[in-house]
Amino acid sequence: MNTLMDTANLTTKRPPGPPTPWLGLPLLRSMRRDYLGFMQQTQKTYGDIAYMRHGYEHAYDLFSPDLMREALVDNVEHFIRWERGISVFEEAFGQSVLVTEGDTWKRQRRMLTPVFSARHIAGYAALMTAAARRALGDTVPASETNAVVDVEALMARVTMDVIMRVLFSSSAEADARDAATATQILSATAMNEMYWPFTVPMWLPWPGNGKKRWAFRTLRGLVHRHIEERRRTPAGDAPADDLLAILLAARDEENPTLGLSAKELFDQCMVLFQAGHETSATALVWWSRLVAERADVSQRIQKEINDVLQGREPTAADAPRLDYLQATLKEAMRLYPPIPALMSRRAVRDVQLGGWTIPRGSLVRIAPWVAHHDARWFADPEAFRPERFVAGAESPPRGAWMPFGAGPRVCIGQHFAMLEMTLVAAMLMQRYAVSIDKVNSERPEGVMNVTLRPRGGMRVRFSRTT
Repeated sequence: MNTLMDTANLTTKRPPGPPTPWLGLPLLRSMRRDYLGFMQQTQKTYGDIAYMRHGYEHAYDLFSPDLMREALVDNVEHFIRWERGISVFEEAFGQSVLVTEGDTWKRQRRMLTPVFSARHIAGYAALMTAAARRALGDTVPASETNAVVDVEALMARVTMDVIMRVLFSSSAEADARDAATATQILSATAMNEMYWPFTVPMWLPWPGNGKKRWAFRTLRGLVHRHIEERRRTPAGDAPADDLLAILLAARDEENPTLGLSAKELFDQCMVLFQAGHETSATALVWWSRLVAERADVSQRIQKEINDVLQGREPTAADAPRLDYLQATLKEAMRLYPPIPALMSRRAVRDVQLGGWTIPRGSLVRIAPWVAHHDARWFADPEAFRPERFVAGAESPPRGAWMPFGAGPRVCIGQHFAMLEMTLVAAMLMQRYAVSIDKVNSERPEGVMNVTLRPRGGMRVRFSRTT
């Protein structure tokens, strides 16, 4: 089908979509069972824009790069984010930049943008390599030459250590381990709650509420403790260049006397702490598996690393020179985007998208997963082909690859994440060759718990190279 509809469709007529008996409730069950598979099938059956009803909601799914950019970039001012999604995330992140709207969001975004400037991000590189060095050093026991590694646990440990060091200048292993577990619990809980019209109060004896209470206590307690310790530390003794210090000093350029309130500081730390490690960890898990399946790719990465680094640890300045390694990371995020579906948007006025009228009050849903696996934009889309992203390769259509989102709400930490993943991956490949263990020869399927996790975990064989 054509990507964009003819302008003759600029009417109130709806795009095609699946039948919705019983007010579309059976469709909700199908989406909950396999959201990404459901969306792919919808696109194959009905085209790049599809309509369906769920109870009182009228929803439009957008699948092509042009349509997604029309919504996220060209008409961004005509949409707000889905209220239910905001409600679920607000429980964890408060009024942080992830959930606020309007002038509050604009002010927070202005104040946080310098935190992720190129200068600051480059300054975090040594903290990233220190965390990777500690985690990777004992991945294979000293008495062994190889071992089957739980890479999901490994990457969670590495990236949690990174964010602990970058945010709080701390590297407490017990804190990092508990926080990683708590983050996974809250992600799975949030995904489940998206399909319910309300959240069951945590004090009720409801299935899963016990784990949820523990997860919140763990994360909030950790963040609160570090903030309070910093406030009690004499100014001359406190770290001056970690994220917490920068957030404490942040000022609004339009009102230099205005900093973050105590509540805003806590909320921003919560979202940076949780989101700042989970997406990178998820991307590195899938990358590890994909590289392990391809000896040719693994060997090419190692050759590039040897040529560029000559045996030393990588720095921020090295990252752009590791072109093929970064291409493998980008291709892994195409096949398994950490956030495969973006938060839905609600139209605040009638909007024209691709020749169709989206009525005010309607929901618009966007799943980058579908475009990432569309043969029109990526030949042989299920194949792992890093060559798609090497320097000089033909770029996919704008918007066909969006693991970090698009538009004004594009992930504020995307450059931080790319540097972190590049440094961690380079250090891993300096130390180990990765391969598939016969017992774990089948690649796990992805399960969407906000981030895309491997069902049953992920195991890869690591063999020492030195």
